[in-house]
Parts: sequence; C-alpha cells; structure tokens
Amino acid sequence: MSDDKAMDKLKGKAKEATGKLTGDRRKEAEGKTDQTKARAEEALGGAGERAKGVKDSLTDKDKH
Repeated sequence: MSDDKAMDKLKGKAKEATGKLTGDRRKEAEGKTDQTKARAEEALGGAGERAKGVKDSLTDKDKH
C-alpha cells in the first residue's frame, strides 16, 4: 500500500470517527467515502502492477 493511500484511509477514519462523536452524519459519510476512494485507487494501482507483471512474464518467455 502506498503511503498516500494509507494516509487517505487514516484521514477518512478520523473524519468518520469525528462525525460519529459529534453526531455529524455528513462528516461521518465523508469519512467513509474518503476511505472507499482510497481503497478503490489502491485496487486500481494493484491491477496495473499485476498487468505489468503478466506482460513482463509473457515477454520473458518469448525471449527464451
């Protein structure tokens, strides 16, 4: 996990917790949204890395 995504998740959790403590449902929802966005970006980045790995492994096989 990248440091940026980890920080985004942490900020989202803090925002969600603050919203719960203060009864601010909008802030709580924003926190959940921030966490979901960070997870989605993380998953997309991981998919790109896996695709690159597959491409690299296929091109390596062709060279032998």
